[in-house]
Amino acid sequence: MLVQLAIRDIVLIDKLELNFREGLSVLTGETGAGKSILLDAFALALGGRGDGRLVRHGESQGSITAAFDAPLDHPARLIAAESEIDTEGDLILRRTQMADGRTRAFVNDQPVGVQVLRAIGAALVEIHGQHDDRALADPTTHRAILDAFGGLQGPLAAVGATAKRVRAARTTLSEQRARVEAARKESDFLRHAVDELETLDPQPGEEATLAERRTVMQQSEKVARELNEALEAVGGPNSGSAHLSSAIRKLERRAAQLPALVDPCIAALDAALVALDEARSVLDAAVSETEFDPRELERVEERLFALRAASRKYTVPADDLAALRERYVADVAAIDAGEESLAGLESVLSEAEAAYAKAAAKLSEGRKRAAKALDAAVKAELPPLKLERARFITEIATDPESRDGAGIDRVEFWAQTNPGTRPGPMMKVASGGELSRFMLALKVVLADKGSAPTLIFDEIDTGVGGAVADAIGARLARLAETVQVVAVTHAPQVAARAQTHFLIAKDPVKGSDRVATRVASLPVEARREEIARMLAGATVTDEARAAAARLLQSASA
Repeated sequence: MLVQLAIRDIVLIDKLELNFREGLSVLTGETGAGKSILLDAFALALGGRGDGRLVRHGESQGSITAAFDAPLDHPARLIAAESEIDTEGDLILRRTQMADGRTRAFVNDQPVGVQVLRAIGAALVEIHGQHDDRALADPTTHRAILDAFGGLQGPLAAVGATAKRVRAARTTLSEQRARVEAARKESDFLRHAVDELETLDPQPGEEATLAERRTVMQQSEKVARELNEALEAVGGPNSGSAHLSSAIRKLERRAAQLPALVDPCIAALDAALVALDEARSVLDAAVSETEFDPRELERVEERLFALRAASRKYTVPADDLAALRERYVADVAAIDAGEESLAGLESVLSEAEAAYAKAAAKLSEGRKRAAKALDAAVKAELPPLKLERARFITEIATDPESRDGAGIDRVEFWAQTNPGTRPGPMMKVASGGELSRFMLALKVVLADKGSAPTLIFDEIDTGVGGAVADAIGARLARLAETVQVVAVTHAPQVAARAQTHFLIAKDPVKGSDRVATRVASLPVEARREEIARMLAGATVTDEARAAAARLLQSASA
């Protein structure tokens, strides 16, 4: 609920702070005292349109701050949390209006866009008056109101879930159709490509392996002669191995005569002989590598040419040809299995649509029952409001072809203000005063059906007599048992039923020739005097005071 409203430098208001309580609060005062300014300022704090002319003359900016005590799970807190706003404690909405027309918005002292401020404000407050019946103007809101009244959240959720399944199934089917159709257009090319690539059978890394083998074979002829000559030098008949072996044998026969001198020489010659043997082994292996079949070189070059030709043809690296083949095989398989898969997806969509139709029909029936009950409940509220000859009609237009996440119904509140006249949309048929009273009756009926926690009523009693004003006051009081109600009123019968009474007045500002709007919370005696003024006019008589006392006593009974 609204706990505090603070206004600075807005039109005639220089500084104002109002503290609100639960129940019914009323604002009264002479015409022109500033009641409309107060509501305009409040609407600005809730995300309304800014206007530089609202700033008090001579000031560069004005500000409005509204503090709300909302439950931790209230939708307004969820909206704030989605915008990464700290929601600890009260929700504090603040709007700064610059004289040049610019505005700035804050929630809990964090800057926000006006759209976020407006969404949070709409969840916290509803403002209703002869020219601001937004809940009655929007047919999409009518459907939500009817669903809330009928307790149709379960069937509504079922329709939403099946609608989501229909959208998902339709999207999947559409994507599969597009894929199959695109593949079908390239069918001949794909089949030819698959045949060609399967015949080629490319392998990852094959190109690099073949290129390396070809390089080795091409260079082998150039180095083979030198390798053979080196092999002959270390392993042939004239190599040093035979001479070294003979020298070692001769020294071994003399080793016993002078071992200290001969043994190191034998060891050195043995090492040289081992090194020559290792060199011969390496050279022998290298010579073997240079030996190849010329036909192998031809086969390698032909394979390498085929891979690179396919790479150019399909504009992919040779190493990606194997993956390309697999993709083309999958596309061909999709074409071959396309009709069957489409049939399966069409069946899924058909089942989802059937489930949606069933859930939507159930919701539609529930709405029709709820509409009858709502019409009867609102009708019972109309006679005391001097609308006894009027009818409230919940018009439901059902179109199975017009589907959305909330069903197949268009709901609109209609009215027939007099017998014999043609019913029509309430916003077009009812006058301003009638519209306000229809709205009040509707709000009373819906008091416990998810209304915003604070309702503002702006002069909905304009132009009505005592009995109707008393009926309006009684309904506002009933409504205030469930939600916080703030009413701007000229009717003493309404003012008498309030728990909190604010008097709005214009007072001269000391030391200047201007006036400022002041608001005071009235104690009991001052309330009686204000209500007497509302009854009597300019001159308050004892009779008016007595009548005011009776109104207050009757309201508290």
